[in-house]
Amino acid sequence: MGDLPDWTEEAPVISRLIEDGHAAQIARDPLRAAARFCAAARFGSAEAQYRLGRLFVERKDLEGRLQGRTMLAMAAQFGHEKARLLLRDEPSPDRLPDCLLTGQAPAFEVDPLVEPAVPAEVVERYMLALPRDKRLHAQLIQRLAPRFDVDYRLALAIARAESNLDPGAVSPKNAQGLMQLIPDTAARFGVRNPFDPEQNVRGGLAYLRWLLNRFNGSVALASAAYNAGEGAVDRHGGVPPFAETREYVQRILHFYRSPVHARPGAL
Repeated sequence: MGDLPDWTEEAPVISRLIEDGHAAQIARDPLRAAARFCAAARFGSAEAQYRLGRLFVERKDLEGRLQGRTMLAMAAQFGHEKARLLLRDEPSPDRLPDCLLTGQAPAFEVDPLVEPAVPAEVVERYMLALPRDKRLHAQLIQRLAPRFDVDYRLALAIARAESNLDPGAVSPKNAQGLMQLIPDTAARFGVRNPFDPEQNVRGGLAYLRWLLNRFNGSVALASAAYNAGEGAVDRHGGVPPFAETREYVQRILHFYRSPVHARPGAL
């Protein structure tokens, strides 16, 4: 049996994007390959950054080659050994490709390669296996999420990653409650008591709805912004290069599965 592909450990949606980009390369379709690798790179994948960089450094135009070296440097920064070897410790420019430099994330096109969200029956089984107090909080999220036009499965993924459904949780950065709202965010969305589960969930759902609108339904960018702030996503043209945020986005994608938010009316 041959070695597993380098993208095997990625979240399913990222793995499929890289695999499709790899297939496009084999089919000598560099435009499609670049589009797929760029989409995966926006999720913060070092492997996708490396592959996009490899494509770009082979371009005939200087600007394209500079952008390619920037992508290789990003991948090397996150421990991608092949990217580091290609760079040979030479200085790299700061020239991100246009696909990573949009003021807002480009809208995701739903096609056969986009994985659907986790089936509702799978989430129901997950909720039934929770301790009673956490199950009640999960059901609170399930009940309130549609009122904010948010898929409860995504909201549950956020709450699970944020507090593990603990309404008394407080982070080292003073994020509080089920949805881990920092005081400024709580005030911004009208939450007076962040340790009241219903108030906290309502505030978290309002914030999540705002982020989904802000980032055109991209689950990765909305969840990255929930973790690191929308300003950080804007500055970095995608998922910020913070280990905590990248791991957080991976957790959300592993639970929710789809890169695109499914509005409750479409469920």
